[in-house]
Amino acid sequence: MAKKTISISVEEKLKALYDLQCVDSEIDELRVVRGELPVEIQDLEDEISRLETRLEKFEEEKSILKADQKAKKVAIKNSEELIVRYKKQLENIKNNREFTSLTKELEFQELEIQLSDKRTNEIKAKVLMKDEVIASTTEDLNENKEDLEGKKSELSEITAETEKEEKSLIKKSKSSQKKIDDRLLSSYKRIRTSVRNGLALVSVDRDACGGCFNKIPPQRQLDIKLHKKIIVCEHCGRILVDSNILSEQE
Repeated sequence: MAKKTISISVEEKLKALYDLQCVDSEIDELRVVRGELPVEIQDLEDEISRLETRLEKFEEEKSILKADQKAKKVAIKNSEELIVRYKKQLENIKNNREFTSLTKELEFQELEIQLSDKRTNEIKAKVLMKDEVIASTTEDLNENKEDLEGKKSELSEITAETEKEEKSLIKKSKSSQKKIDDRLLSSYKRIRTSVRNGLALVSVDRDACGGCFNKIPPQRQLDIKLHKKIIVCEHCGRILVDSNILSEQE
């Protein structure tokens, strides 16, 4: 696609650029009203996602602990049943070898019960700790969700108040852009995004650049007033214009 070229004087180009910048600055001011809300909302959404993932992990770990706890209870019950059976068998023992064998089995099952009891108590403690962490994380999650709803509501109110005006200004900006050739428009947009206040076009004030306040040599100031070509500041890269052009446009 061929680039658009507008055949107008440098002075007219600068006036068109200034008109565009005035509209774009109004759009910037409207967006400043929203402040950091969009960023804060994104941060809260990220934090909520992180907390939900963390909570899911804790719940999964708790489920594993509970399953282990249940298995230990089953193991204790099995050992208790075996002890009852072995004790009955002891009543009918006929030789020392069988007696010794059953006695060892009884001791083993009693030891198994002790170990399972110890493990069950350890699991109970871990489950309690996990419950505390889950409760704390759930509280943080709910607080963040509440904050998110509040900020979304606030942003919605601000957007509703400014949306119509912003759409009108964006339409006006696009209309103004049609009066500027593609190459100059591209430079304007690049400068706008690279400078802090979004002003790509500044005047020379007290022999200095109105953007970075560095001194402009007299010969360069004369060139700016003659409007023979587009001149940019050697220091900050902004487009320099004669203050008369700005006053004519206001």
